[in-house]
Order: sequence, then C-alpha cells, then structure tokens
Amino acid sequence: MIGILYFVVIIFANTVGAISGMGGGVIIKPVLDAVGADPLVAITFYSSVAVLTMSIVSTLRQRKNSIQIRWDAAIVVSIGAIVGGSSGNISFEKLLDYFGDEQMVQLIQVILTVITLIFALIYSKMRGVNFSLKNKIWFFLVGLLLGFLASLLGIGGGPINVALLMLCFDLPIKEATVYSLITIFFSQFAKLFMIMITTGFDRYDLSRLWFIIPAAILGGYFGAKLSGILSDEKVRAVYQEVIVLVILLNLYNGYQLF
Repeated sequence: MIGILYFVVIIFANTVGAISGMGGGVIIKPVLDAVGADPLVAITFYSSVAVLTMSIVSTLRQRKNSIQIRWDAAIVVSIGAIVGGSSGNISFEKLLDYFGDEQMVQLIQVILTVITLIFALIYSKMRGVNFSLKNKIWFFLVGLLLGFLASLLGIGGGPINVALLMLCFDLPIKEATVYSLITIFFSQFAKLFMIMITTGFDRYDLSRLWFIIPAAILGGYFGAKLSGILSDEKVRAVYQEVIVLVILLNLYNGYQLF
C-alpha cells in the first residue's frame, strides 16, 4: 500500500518538477515526511533516487524541445554541483550525529526549505531583475550552492535552482529549467555516491525502489513533454503555484514537529 502511495506521489511530483525545473524532491520530501512511513534518512534517500532518475529522463527529453544548452556553462555548474552535493550529504550526516534526533534535523530542513521557497516566490514575481554574470567562476559557485542545498535538504534541487539561475545569468525560465535539471543530476549523483562509499545502502528498504524508479521515469517523461507544449508564462504559473503549495505543506510539517 505504501509503495503504491509513493508511486502516485512521485509521478505527480516529478511531472511538476520536470515542467518547472524544480526537481520533484521539493514535493516528494515534505509529502513523505507527512506520511511518516519511513525514517528521515530513508525519505531523503528515496527522494534523491527519484529526482536523479527524473533528471536523466527529463534532460534527455528536453533536448527534443529545441532548448539550446551551453555545455561549457553546464559542465562548470555541474562540477560545482558535484562538490556541493558531496558536502551537503556530509553535512546532513553530521547534523544527524550532532543532534541525535531526526526531528531536530527535519525541523532545520523545513526552516531552510521555507526560506529558499519564499526567496524563489518573490523573485519569480519580479521581472527584469538579474545580474547577467558571465565569468565561469560564478557558474561554479552557483552550482556549489545549489548542490549543497539540494543534498542537505533532501529536495533534489527545488525552486531556488531556477530562481538563482535566472537571477545570476539572465536566463529565460525554460532554459533555466534545463540547467536546473543538469545541476540536480550531478548533485544527487554525488550524494548517492557518498552514501555508497560511507554508510552503504543496507539501512534502506530497497524494495521501495520498485515503485520509486518507474514512477520517476514516467514523471520525468511527462513533465518534459508538457514543458515543450506550455508557454513560458504557463511554466511560470505552475512554478509559482507549486511554491505556494509546498510552503504550506512544509509549514504543516514544521507545526507537527512541535
């Protein structure tokens, strides 16, 4: 029953995440937190697997949507995301060890997620505000920050990816979604690699992946297909509506922790 619930949640989340470039983790993580069927460390792992799978499928599908990818910039952002993703996973494990209490770590995740969501929502309503940065070091630093937050918060990317890419590099929203998905892939790959070489996968119920991976594939495909059909304004509307929904969901989860 839980596997079927996860399947439905991940298809929906990854479809929306692929359309908007958020990565479905921003929905998956708080929904699975609310369901409460698995411990925090497992939910963070399942979310990472789902958004990694979605990012592969969606990026491949997005290439058919006539989005031009500047691979030099994408590679630099990706290197930053790998370093950031590894650092974020180390920080997550250290927080668990330091507090010895999953609820406290979950509360930290909720607070940081809500702050990034509010930033993304405010910026999405501002037009023409950007820095138009060109130096490759900025692509690395942005990838570093996004990879760190994605891995630490267990959301795989989130709205801050698209907002920060648009703000820093003056990208249209559809192009920003593609770079966001590339960043998500590398940050989550780094996170899962770090798990493999440190704690291993024995503490997770891997049978859940029989539901999670197919759902992530379907969500990534449908989301990328819809992204090619929808206008920039429609994509922006989906982006803003989902941010509001996820802010409310995170606030509910935060309230439940008290």
